[in-house]
Amino acid sequence: MQLYHHPYSLDSQKVRLALEEKGIDYTSNHVNPITGRNMDASFFRINQSARLPVFQNGSHIIFNTIEIIQYIERIAVVSLGGDDTFFSSREVVEWMHKIQAWNPKYFTLSHVPEKYRISVSKFNRQVIIARMSESPELASAYHCKLKDAYETEDKLKNPPVLKRSKEHLVRLLDEVETKLKETAFLAGDEFSMADVMLIPVLSRLVLLNVEEEYISSRPNIAEYWVLMQQRPSYKKVIGKYFNGWRRYKTLVKTWCFVRFRNLLRRY
Repeated sequence: MQLYHHPYSLDSQKVRLALEEKGIDYTSNHVNPITGRNMDASFFRINQSARLPVFQNGSHIIFNTIEIIQYIERIAVVSLGGDDTFFSSREVVEWMHKIQAWNPKYFTLSHVPEKYRISVSKFNRQVIIARMSESPELASAYHCKLKDAYETEDKLKNPPVLKRSKEHLVRLLDEVETKLKETAFLAGDEFSMADVMLIPVLSRLVLLNVEEEYISSRPNIAEYWVLMQQRPSYKKVIGKYFNGWRRYKTLVKTWCFVRFRNLLRRY
């Protein structure tokens, strides 16, 4: 089984947490979207949305995050010889869809310093244009991604778009806060795939330095977040890259790569 992913990708984190929690072995393939590796023709032919993650088991390829996690659950059930009671309940699945419905893109990018965001965006547009000339048979699909890149920049200048993203997040967190008043975990008294979906969202808020506003201000979520950080799966999938000083190492390394490549293109 192959997983194409990257530590920065929220959906990649969700899938990797599921794999670790279920104890499924897989081959890890890093594809860094910030440096444009998701636009390489070899990957783009598999997935023309260029989104991460992509899960491949033989000829079976899955792009949808929730579908990947449910497929992982089925693999785990078969390996353990379990029955249908081992699958996620309806409540778990409902929470999974609620969390997935929030698109973190605009919220995340709006908290990235403008000069860094513009530099990465410009670099990625240059990568797409270069790939169009290298693989003319994929030019139409690359053109769609180029159009998306420009539209993203336009939407980031549109306050109502950012406001809607923030309001959606607040509604989701308020609902989670209410639920965690009743149960230890998001869908009951046992850890589930609903928690797998939520953990990366909370981690993203910490990474963006908005923990006080969105996590600490909600006591049940704050207590839950402390507990989630103790799980071995969290430490391996997220903590390894973003806890403490590691977040700066990860971010600076990527920024320096993009900056260096941009400088090379000038000469």
